Amino acid sequence: MAVCCDLEVDVNGEETFMVDKKVIASYCGRLSKLFGKSTGSARNLKVIFNDFPGGAENFELLSRFCYNSGRIDVTPSNISFLHSGSLFMEMNSSVSGTPNLLEETEKSLKGMNFWAWSELLITIKQCQDLLPFPSSSGSLEKCVDSLIGRMATSSEPSPCPSTSSPDSSGVRFSCDTGSTESLKNSCSRATWWFEDLLVLSTTLVEMVIKSMILRKFDHSIISRFLFYYQKSKCYTGTPDEKRNVVETVIDMLYILDWNSVSFKSLFGILRVSLNLNIRKCSRTKLECMIGSQMDQATLDNMLIPSPYGMNYLYNVNLVLRFLKAFLHGGISQTSPTQLRKVASLMDLYIAEVAPDPCLKASKFLALTMALPDSARDSYDRIYRATDMYLQVHAGLSEEEKMKICCALNYEKLSSEACTHLSQNRKFPSKSAVQALMSQQIKLKSLVKATNKTKSYIDSPSGVIEIGRKGKKVESDSPTNNEKLRAHLQGMQWRVTELEKICLKMQTQMTKIMKSRVSGHSTPRSLPKLCS
Repeated sequence: MAVCCDLEVDVNGEETFMVDKKVIASYCGRLSKLFGKSTGSARNLKVIFNDFPGGAENFELLSRFCYNSGRIDVTPSNISFLHSGSLFMEMNSSVSGTPNLLEETEKSLKGMNFWAWSELLITIKQCQDLLPFPSSSGSLEKCVDSLIGRMATSSEPSPCPSTSSPDSSGVRFSCDTGSTESLKNSCSRATWWFEDLLVLSTTLVEMVIKSMILRKFDHSIISRFLFYYQKSKCYTGTPDEKRNVVETVIDMLYILDWNSVSFKSLFGILRVSLNLNIRKCSRTKLECMIGSQMDQATLDNMLIPSPYGMNYLYNVNLVLRFLKAFLHGGISQTSPTQLRKVASLMDLYIAEVAPDPCLKASKFLALTMALPDSARDSYDRIYRATDMYLQVHAGLSEEEKMKICCALNYEKLSSEACTHLSQNRKFPSKSAVQALMSQQIKLKSLVKATNKTKSYIDSPSGVIEIGRKGKKVESDSPTNNEKLRAHLQGMQWRVTELEKICLKMQTQMTKIMKSRVSGHSTPRSLPKLCS
């Protein structure tokens, strides 16, 4: 029988096919409706498809089905093409008297749970090549569900040896069943599928991860796969491809339990993302995840170079955003231990950035005041960092210096730090006065404590203690008397030493004030530090 080629079909601009209109239309409801009651004598017909799923390759596959009287072997290697093509061309029961390709492919898809792992990978790889059509037809969801179900229920490692490269686009086929036992011993049951899923695009990875979360997969396993996927995909590829991978991984990590996400690996992604100019929303998500676990960070983690074009050495703005994320839940949600760890880390960081001559005073002040006062028991480290900053930035005005010194809690400075401050000409005189006044308060508190101890007085028969109700309680033990006397003498000696130190500091402060005020002005009287 002669074959008539009376129909020209342009498929997505890729290729043009000359086919028999009657043969093709007898199986394809879409073309049958298009031609309607056209006469057989019509010539030079042409159909143009701009969105044919699978392109020219798939149209050729469907043409073979039509020319072969509706017979074709439906296998995992072609089912995605046949199913999407039959949907597009309406190759269903509406065309009477012809084999139903759509029904045949859907029947095969229902048996997907009995396929081999390698067959599932082949099918899902084809589905992603046909996107977005398989997603609208539902076949992609079926493939993903079957894949996740196999990962959740199977206790066997991957039926395929991990021999392909991280960026391989091919799919490995099933191996000899005799090697299964050796693979069980060599592959982790929890992570055997990592290498196999590297063939997936970012769109499919997103679908798979969301499905795994719904199936209650261990979040730590999911996060490990995402980090593995990111590292493997970022070995090669264009900057745009790398950016897409990093953004997808960050978005998926963000919806996991953050406690199951490796803090070290988050910083690895951060360093990669800094060179890729990722979306602001993805960058914010990454900073929030890092900031929430900032108590696990080290100084090396924090010392991130400043962006290109900036004069300052380290990316201070990024660290400030970390701190903002750390405190986002409120102080009540942060344990005192975590708060102190972060404060200790920030003290080290501030000491590192303080010598930077390009660091603005506003940024230095923001760093020193980012955490609440309760985070630090001592401000000695902040004082030393401030001393270094003022030494490098000698041109600051007195007003700017006072603003910087606002971060200091003088009551939490040691006596040594206060003594050093009183002699430090880099600090404004008001700061020295505040430091000495705080020491006065400490001294008065100690004197009160000593006076309270003096309420224990000697008597011929022992030590008489004045109790809460004013009654005298005698203690006849010579040992107790000696201990109390020794304690009292120690307290008195401490007060005497502090009074000497205070007197010395008063003298030093007087000299400083005299040297700093102008000759025509009257020096202010210093506060009386010791009574």
